[in-house]
Amino acid sequence: MKLEAGYRLDLLVDNRVIVEIKSVEELAPLHRAQTLTYLRLSGKSLGLLINFNVVHLKDGIRRFVMGTDWK
Repeated sequence: MKLEAGYRLDLLVDNRVIVEIKSVEELAPLHRAQTLTYLRLSGKSLGLLINFNVVHLKDGIRRFVMGTDWK
């Protein structure tokens, strides 16, 4: 899905879940902000930010849920 303002999602699963993929030493506030921006611009309510540069994948997953009153 290509969002207005030139943003491009990494993955959109079942037209419901935004998945942003990284492979960095440490997730930065910028990565969180990017994922939240994609959620806001797309109107989706669930997002995953996944960092593959970790020993255990479960430690690299951040889940974002936007409520119905988030706009």
